[in-house]
Amino acid sequence: MKKYILVLILGFSAVLQAQNTISGTVTSLTNQPIKGVSVYAPDLHKSTTTDADGKYTLSNLPNGEAKISFAFVGYASQNKTIKALQKENSLNITLEESIFEMDEVIVSTAFNKMQSQNVMKVEHETIKQLQQKGTATLIEGLATIPGVSQVSTGTSIGKPVIRGLSGNRVLVYSQGVRMENQQFGDEHGLGLNDAGVESVEVIKGPASLLYGSDALGGVLYFNPEKFAGANTFKADFSQKLFSNTLGSNSSLGLKTSTENWKFLARGSYNTHSDYRVSGGDRVTNTRYNETDFKTGIGYSNSKFSSVLRYNYNNLDLGIPEDGIAAQSSSKNTGFPRQGVFNHLLSLNSIIYFKDSKLDVDLGYVANDRSEFEDSDIAGLHMKLKTFNYDAKYHLPKAGKLESIVGIQGMHQTNTNFGDEYLIPDATTNDFGVFGTANYEWGSHSAVQAGLRFDNRQITSIENGTIGEEGYFKPIDRSFDSFNAALGYKANLAQDFTMRLNVASGFRAPNLAELTSNGVHEGTNRYEIGNSDLKTEQNVQTDLNLEYKTDHFEVFVNGFYNHINNYIYTSPTGTVLDSNDVFEYIQNNAKLYGGEVGLHFHPHPLDWLHYETSFETVTGKKQNGDYLPLIPANNWNNTLRGEFKIKNWLEDGFATLNVSSTFNQDNVSGFETQSNGYTLVNLGLGGTVKLGKTVFDINLNGNNLFDTKYIAHLSRLKNDGVPNIGRNVVLGVNFNL
Repeated sequence: MKKYILVLILGFSAVLQAQNTISGTVTSLTNQPIKGVSVYAPDLHKSTTTDADGKYTLSNLPNGEAKISFAFVGYASQNKTIKALQKENSLNITLEESIFEMDEVIVSTAFNKMQSQNVMKVEHETIKQLQQKGTATLIEGLATIPGVSQVSTGTSIGKPVIRGLSGNRVLVYSQGVRMENQQFGDEHGLGLNDAGVESVEVIKGPASLLYGSDALGGVLYFNPEKFAGANTFKADFSQKLFSNTLGSNSSLGLKTSTENWKFLARGSYNTHSDYRVSGGDRVTNTRYNETDFKTGIGYSNSKFSSVLRYNYNNLDLGIPEDGIAAQSSSKNTGFPRQGVFNHLLSLNSIIYFKDSKLDVDLGYVANDRSEFEDSDIAGLHMKLKTFNYDAKYHLPKAGKLESIVGIQGMHQTNTNFGDEYLIPDATTNDFGVFGTANYEWGSHSAVQAGLRFDNRQITSIENGTIGEEGYFKPIDRSFDSFNAALGYKANLAQDFTMRLNVASGFRAPNLAELTSNGVHEGTNRYEIGNSDLKTEQNVQTDLNLEYKTDHFEVFVNGFYNHINNYIYTSPTGTVLDSNDVFEYIQNNAKLYGGEVGLHFHPHPLDWLHYETSFETVTGKKQNGDYLPLIPANNWNNTLRGEFKIKNWLEDGFATLNVSSTFNQDNVSGFETQSNGYTLVNLGLGGTVKLGKTVFDINLNGNNLFDTKYIAHLSRLKNDGVPNIGRNVVLGVNFNL
């Protein structure tokens, strides 16, 4: 043991002797220094900002290659790579003014390139941008991204839908770890709070090459907030108030860093009463309370970088059953209610070699879910424990060829502790191996390809009495899948970019689909699983066209997604215990559609922006019938003005948003059609400076005209319960 400790000490001593630095100056095209530019080394979680002279310094960088990004509002971002670091390196940067959104480094794809260099089109939104829209929850903010919707139960429960696919067909990643929280269930929400989250990336399409099973429909990848810059300490407090739910959201964060060590902690509390519909009535028992805590500690030097993060989330939420009944503004949940505890522990490490690096992500997720029907004794109580591992080796570059090989896996156990069983006790094991490569030529062309093999093993335990409700026969199934991806990016003309991607994905059937044998709460359906279900397998083709100049940007995204062995429920024509009996069956299916939009910034009205987007998706079974839970077409328009008032208001903005959702007449045989509606939203905010007091403020009025509407993907639609009425949101954020 002493020998190992001595080796570690000597290793650390040798590491600490290496002091590679990068320094330089950031200027504008007029050769003026730019103060406050964010200089960030993403692999090391190390950042700094330029001083009044535009100068910066980053220390303790790896001996091999280093990626550095430069970003500042109003300027086009730059991402630089220094291939062979010396002890002292000089890198001067000239930033060009740009009125469009900053070009971000995309973390969710294999090679972590900036979006303008990426072969795949990935949607990127900061949480600050989503919060400026005044949405009450994280999933509501996500649903404003073109191609993303939500299946909702009131304001407290929302499940992401990407181009018509949801549930186990969409993966959620947080802190670099796959989130597992019984996401197959209709009553189960996202399980994440936006406090302590920096941004979200949305992959719209099969991503099994990097993420394995269940990424058939896409990925939501949440990036945690960055650590403080080297040798700084930061503290902030934010408060949001919601008029409709009489709600409050409070958050306090602290973070500090030295040259090598980094630490942060953030706590938040979210509480809401029943939401009010147009006209003044409240939807009974849609209230909820949420406590969230996040912390992280990191260490980096010239040889490796490691970050340990922990997230605790406690959600107490009411389950609406009676629609608009007893009226109350209480925030104490009634029966039935649900209690959900999530623990997420992640360790993200990068080890640097001379010309290569090893990226290892380890994660542990513990999901404890209870449902209380009419007392404080849980009838349904499940604990889902998941261990994830993901190791990617970035091989040495061969000219302009980059390549990665990796392994990925998961060990998961589900255990029941209540009298009611929704799914049986079971164990799931995943293992995958993959390789991918990216080749660039010229200044704007690239091709990317990859191949992967996966195996999923599911074993469950027998429970109950044969022939009775709640009986689960034991299963022992193994599912294999090969998947591939091929993408091409090129500039067809100046300012005109094309991306073409073809990728396959897969999803092994989940426990509910394999084993269900009972009444599915809230649907009045008796569901019967099918232990012989096959793996869902899809192939999707995506085409992205973008044209961007200094004052005009337009994009067109089109996709066609063919799914073999699509799993869904179908009526058997029989009735059991006064409930219609449904069974899980399979059929081939297809989804197609896309998004189109433009951003216009007229000159010389530099303060004015107009953005519009339209999204559509159609889903059909092989026999021509429509698929369920397909979002209605939507047309979204936003007029945004940016301004500054003397010395007391900076980065001011005012927005007028008109969102029109159309009729949804293309429904499955068990859905009802939905009428269209138009919502008008206003926003106002900026950074206020009153002496030494500086704070950000947002004031939003959502559904300003108190329109009465029922969203097509609302689970309360069958009971005729409308969505939320007018909601005024006030938010402030202080840097302490």
